[in-house]
Amino acid sequence: MLLLVGLGNPGPRHAPTRHNVGFRVVERFAARHRIALDEAACGGRLGRGRMGSLGPELAILEPLAFMNLSGDSVAAALRLLAVADPARDLLVVLDDVDLPFGRLRLRASGGAGGHRGLAHIQECLGRRDQRRLRFGVGRPAPGQETADYVLQPFSREEEQQLPARLEHACDALEAALRGDFEAAMGRFNRDPDAEPRPDNPE
Repeated sequence: MLLLVGLGNPGPRHAPTRHNVGFRVVERFAARHRIALDEAACGGRLGRGRMGSLGPELAILEPLAFMNLSGDSVAAALRLLAVADPARDLLVVLDDVDLPFGRLRLRASGGAGGHRGLAHIQECLGRRDQRRLRFGVGRPAPGQETADYVLQPFSREEEQQLPARLEHACDALEAALRGDFEAAMGRFNRDPDAEPRPDNPE
């Protein structure tokens, strides 16, 4: 059983904010694979299904405690679902202010990087080897508090670009969950907007 977790804050007020992009990614992924997040369990919304008829069994979780208490829900889901190896079978999706808008970064382990949701997961699980997909939300303006910035909605221009960026994130999740995680890192951690440089004329 694989467990995919999107991080965010509960309620409609938080839905359009940058901090909730983890929810938006896993909701798009669930819709792509026709997995309904219709089970109230583990302090969150849970859905179960497969990635295709022959794909691996998959559960998708949105913890509904506030962001900095996400770990309790994840720990409960790991127990309920009897996930064999959290280092291999758990993948967490979260926002990242250190990445430009829409950039992705897959990582197999490491610190929380200041993200309170991931930090609480690591505290509750007593380990830092959670696979994660970070989705860039851009840096706050000089002098603006990071906490205020991530609780603001995306700009109008970003919202227009967001559907394509969410689809790209779903592609990254499919690659990471189906096969070689290292290969997925090499493919999706690159800048999708970078154009190949033309050959210099002789």
